[in-house]
Amino acid sequence: MTQDIAPDSAQGVARYAVAGNPVAHSQSPWIHGAFALQTGQSLNYERLLCPLDDFRRTVQRFASEGGRGCNVTVPFKFEAYALAARLSERAELAQAVNTLRFDPAEAGGWYGDNTDGAGLVRDIQNNAGRQFAGARILLLGAGGASAGVLGSLIAQGPAAITLANRSADKAQALVEQHRNWAGQHGVPVQACGLADCGSGYDILINATSASLAGAGVPVASTVLAPGALALDMMYGPAAAPFLDWARTHGAEARDGLGMLVEQAAEAFELWRGVKPDTAEVLATLRAKLAAKS
Repeated sequence: MTQDIAPDSAQGVARYAVAGNPVAHSQSPWIHGAFALQTGQSLNYERLLCPLDDFRRTVQRFASEGGRGCNVTVPFKFEAYALAARLSERAELAQAVNTLRFDPAEAGGWYGDNTDGAGLVRDIQNNAGRQFAGARILLLGAGGASAGVLGSLIAQGPAAITLANRSADKAQALVEQHRNWAGQHGVPVQACGLADCGSGYDILINATSASLAGAGVPVASTVLAPGALALDMMYGPAAAPFLDWARTHGAEARDGLGMLVEQAAEAFELWRGVKPDTAEVLATLRAKLAAKS
C-alpha cells in the first residue's frame, strides 16, 4: 500500500513510482513510504504498470505529470538505460538502469543509476553475514537483473564467478562486457549453459525469471557446496519453490527482500539526498508479509 506523506508547503508532494510489468506485487511503495516517514521526507510513491510495448511513453508521461523519478523493474532495465541522458559508472558498466531521476534539461537531463548490485552485496554481507573473499559464486541468468549486479559482485573480489544462462552465448556476451572490470579486480569470470555450470559453489544467486514464471529451479543441486547460501532475487510466493529446494539440499535459503530494501535505500538517497536506515524497515516488512502468508 502506498504511504502518502504530508505535502511540502512549497512544492507539494514529490511523486515517484516503480515502473514494470508486472508491478502489482511490488513492495517498493511501502518501503519508500517507510523511508520517508523515517527521514521526514515528503513524497508519494506509486506503482506504474507499463505496457510491454510502451515503456518509454508511459514513463515520459509520468515525468510530464510531475514525477521526480522512478525505479525500474522487469523487463525494462535495458530500455531505461536508453532513456537516460547521463549515467552513473555502475549503470554504464551494467548497460542497464533500475533507477531514473528526472533531472531537467538545464541540469543535464535524466540521470540513470543501477542500485541492484550495491543492494545485493549489502544484503549478503550485512544481513546474511556472508563474506565474498574466497567464495565461488554462481549467478543464474543473463538479463537485466544479472547485468545490474555482476559488476558489484566482481568488485568484492571473490575467488571466481560463473554466469550460467539458458543461452550460453548471451551469458558470454555479458561476461565480455565486464572483461576489463574483472581483470582490474583479478576475478576470473566465465560463462556457461545451465546444464554444465559445475558444482560446489559457495553462493548461488538466481537472477532468472524462472521463479516469477512459476518454473522449476533451472540447475542441479550439485551446484551447491555444503552450507552454501542460495539467494533468489524474487520474494514472497514466487520465491518459495526455490527456497524450499535450497533448504532440501542443505543450503541457507534467502529471498530477495533484503536486496530489495537495500537497493531501495540507494535509490532513495539518490532522489532525496539522505540515506535511510534499512534494518528496521526490512524487519518490519518481513513480519508484515509473514502475517499475510
